[in-house]
Amino acid sequence: MADLFESFIKNDRQRDLIRMAERLAIRVKQRVPETEENASFSLENLNDLKSEGYVTLPLPLEYGGQQINLYELLLLQERLAVGDGSVALSIGWHMGIMMELSEQKMWTPEKFTMLAREVGENKKVVNRAASEPATGSPTRGGIPETKAVWDGTYYILNGRKTFTTMASVLDYYLVTAYVEDKQSVGSFLIEKGHPGISIEHTWDTVGMRGTGSDDLVLKNVKLNQDSLVEINTKSAKPTPKGWLLHIPACYLGIAIAARNDAIEFAKSYQPNSLNTTISEVPHIKQKIGEMDLKLLQARYLMYAVAEKWDNNVADRDNLGPELAAVKTVATNIANEVVDLSMRIVGGRGLSKKLQFEQYYRDVRAGLHNPPMDDMVIQMLGNRALTE
Repeated sequence: MADLFESFIKNDRQRDLIRMAERLAIRVKQRVPETEENASFSLENLNDLKSEGYVTLPLPLEYGGQQINLYELLLLQERLAVGDGSVALSIGWHMGIMMELSEQKMWTPEKFTMLAREVGENKKVVNRAASEPATGSPTRGGIPETKAVWDGTYYILNGRKTFTTMASVLDYYLVTAYVEDKQSVGSFLIEKGHPGISIEHTWDTVGMRGTGSDDLVLKNVKLNQDSLVEINTKSAKPTPKGWLLHIPACYLGIAIAARNDAIEFAKSYQPNSLNTTISEVPHIKQKIGEMDLKLLQARYLMYAVAEKWDNNVADRDNLGPELAAVKTVATNIANEVVDLSMRIVGGRGLSKKLQFEQYYRDVRAGLHNPPMDDMVIQMLGNRALTE
């Protein structure tokens, strides 16, 4: 079977990164039945990611990382997702956050150094807790109902965060809240086990069950001023976030897994009505070709935009529409590829004995990750109308 990653590898460093992702993909794939049943993120998977040093890769060299660029992040995430999309999407949030903090210098040097050392030396993992029941997706602009009230000594936080990926195994949470004394939204860095924090196992979704995206509950959480690491300024213009391409990379990885499994099935399955395997049947060949054509379209777009991001730092503020377009194109094509793979396999694709039904459930979740299709189309339309 053709190696779909070979044509995107440019040097020995990237080949080594791909090999790391391959090793991890093999291990995490073995735990899929467990995470599917429990709807939780496997601690064993996290330990593997930490032991390989995967979680440190976005860090600058001085903190023990490899300072990977966006192109390399996508190679890693896409290949890891071939093993388990839930693992790739989950750790992708940590990877992207650390990449953004390293490159954008959003925190004071002291605060960033503290977290960078925790990640580099102790392999700590962080994710943002931003979504809430009332606000929906943070990208829609809702104000958090989680409140941070200054009592003269501490900030007191109360609220509930939904869809907190890897909630039960994270080492740090970046919690968004409305900071009353600042009259603005801010983010607090909170260590696991801090008094007042608890996890409620609410993750009952049909897809991406292994992300363990449970609720984070905050009840009278006392935090000092140093815990407030970010504060949004109303005058600040939103800037594109290249690292969010970890989302389309993940779903394309799932599609590749479905494509690979469908080809293996086609090459091995021979009904007694044929004197050959179904791989020789014209309409099966047609569907395989369609899968590869769609993957070529989405992947070349994704990696081209990533390369543009890496090579044109001064022009990044203008890449928002391209980044958004990659997500929409990739996630929709990923759904189409999984659908084609199941048409190749037929009714057996719905069996729990095969993984196609999981690919089908998992890949659907990509449509609901930010940015949403309607926002992307409107963004492109507005840009065209203002040219």
